[in-house]
Amino acid sequence: MQQRETFQSRLGFLLLSAGCAIGIGNVWRFPYVTGANGGGAFVLFYLLFLTIMGVPVLSMEFAVGRASKKSPVKAYQELEKPGHKWHLHGYLALTGNYVLMMFYTTVAGWMLYYFYQFLTGQFAGMDTAGVQAAFGEMLESPGVNVFWMVLVVILGLLVCSMGLQKGVERITKIMMIGLLSLMVVLALHGLFLEGGMEGLKFYLLPDFERVREIGVGNVIGAAMNQAFFTLSLGIGAMAIFGSYLDRKNTLLGEAVNVAVLDTFVAITAGLIIFPACFAFGVNPDSGPSLIFITLPNVFISMTGGRIWGMLFFLFMSFAALSTVIAVFENIIACDMELLKIDRKKAAWLNLVLLILLSLPCALGFNILSGFEPMGPGTSVLDLEDFVVSNLLLPLGSLVYLLFCTWKLGWGFDRYQAEANMGSGLKVPNWMQGYAKYVLPLMILILFLQGIL
Repeated sequence: MQQRETFQSRLGFLLLSAGCAIGIGNVWRFPYVTGANGGGAFVLFYLLFLTIMGVPVLSMEFAVGRASKKSPVKAYQELEKPGHKWHLHGYLALTGNYVLMMFYTTVAGWMLYYFYQFLTGQFAGMDTAGVQAAFGEMLESPGVNVFWMVLVVILGLLVCSMGLQKGVERITKIMMIGLLSLMVVLALHGLFLEGGMEGLKFYLLPDFERVREIGVGNVIGAAMNQAFFTLSLGIGAMAIFGSYLDRKNTLLGEAVNVAVLDTFVAITAGLIIFPACFAFGVNPDSGPSLIFITLPNVFISMTGGRIWGMLFFLFMSFAALSTVIAVFENIIACDMELLKIDRKKAAWLNLVLLILLSLPCALGFNILSGFEPMGPGTSVLDLEDFVVSNLLLPLGSLVYLLFCTWKLGWGFDRYQAEANMGSGLKVPNWMQGYAKYVLPLMILILFLQGIL
């Protein structure tokens, strides 16, 4: 039997797991949701739900991976009781990874394209209308979308084909250290902008009046949602890194470390965005318009804007590619075990498969723009995002949770024993009741909220 690959260092594991969790959503969603939900008050709720919801489920996904030493598609077979059907979720998890990459590769391509545009000075001298038009032109061009999407797929699979230690761990380490350094530089720069402090107050000072206006329930719902989805739980994207781990450290402790890194990036993104928006009098909106219209306008009006724009989109490219590489690693590991093929063959197979699967999203804003799956103004990307975020992530997390806490599954005792191996934060006995009854209810509420 072939020896399972392992991480070269603990830092590699933490940066890779955090890299998977740290995605574009941290940057284009977190700051806006924070601002819209009362600033600092929302951040407090977010941290609370990250601790009581995200971290326990993350430790469970790690535990299933580490105990089985298998990819998500085979992990349940290793741990479930004979005749049980938990392993069917493994196939659903693999499907979730593919669907996530069907749109993520296109969006990651946009980041690289904008980095290239700032690098070559394409935005120099553009006015607001010009920046808006540039984003529209990019979306309308099938050639631009497909070229940069294919480049992302090639880069991601090239790294994965080099192996876990030499490729995935080594390259992600470099990218993540680059990403964290760039963020600190950009955040410090934002604080010194004239009027930037106002943005900081709006972002971090709790505004309870605003919370009352929106409704405490709505703010709590938004915080719960953000805390849960930020860690990419439920499709085995984290279980795979658990399967490469040794037993030197406890899994609850490792889950806390990953959550801290992920939160650092989300909060620092706000330190970059709010001061800049307030300094230049622009509305800190959400989604693609924030990244591709609002911020380029801010950079153009700054001194040395071309350099700041280039650094920002380099950081965004790192954030996107770290997720792409992590999810590709999961897909390749699953395919290697399912089809009994080596890493290189799995990479070649997925090169063709992922390009074909990503085409509908890349063409969804141009050739296929007439297809509006979720009503007027929606695109292929919206449908794929809905399937992953609102269906597969919460339902998958529920499966991991029930598997690790119910006697019908693996059971709390076995999960606790696996999670507590090594030094660090232990899973206490009292957590059993909470994990068995309270957590599933919270995830179910989130799921229903997402569907409605």
